[in-house]
Amino acid sequence: MKNVRPPTYSFLILMIGLIIINSLLAGISLGLSHLISPSLPTGIAVLYIAAAFMLIFTLWFGMYGAIAAYVGCFFGSGLLSGMPLSVAIYFSLAALWMVLIPLAAFRMFDVKVGIESRRDLFHLVLFGAILNNIIAAAWASLSLAIGGVIGWSSVMSAFLPWLIGNAIMIIIIAPLVLKRYTSRVEKSKVFVRNYWF
Repeated sequence: MKNVRPPTYSFLILMIGLIIINSLLAGISLGLSHLISPSLPTGIAVLYIAAAFMLIFTLWFGMYGAIAAYVGCFFGSGLLSGMPLSVAIYFSLAALWMVLIPLAAFRMFDVKVGIESRRDLFHLVLFGAILNNIIAAAWASLSLAIGGVIGWSSVMSAFLPWLIGNAIMIIIIAPLVLKRYTSRVEKSKVFVRNYWF
């Protein structure tokens, strides 16, 4: 039986659903984090649960998941946190870098999304929790300073919570979810094996 590509509207519906989920998770993550640590900069969370799911969705659904990560961050971490629109537009690119780096690494190094070996787990931790979040945290914290949301002296107070909080959430949640549910998601018509299809 030939593998037939699902209609474009399937991916559009999928992406809209992922945007809603990512936005809600981002908003909840920020709300919980600011209860724990009220002095956190706007848009930054200590426990950013959304990061793990943005990554998972991108590894499962390719660029549709990546676009949903950007838009979900734009709404959930940007606009809903009171960030100015002009800053939220480029601040949210941090979420895009956070998911594109592991997506590219998984595709380039032929890593199994279902985390079937120590090699797969190593790539997930290196590219999906550490390197990607160093770049994303730097982008986010510098974006806030450039946009005047925080002072330059507060850049590290935005950088460290993003890096540490995202890495911890991803390391705790992503391997378990990917290992347990990838085989089921792979059977769906919207699972993306490359970047778009």
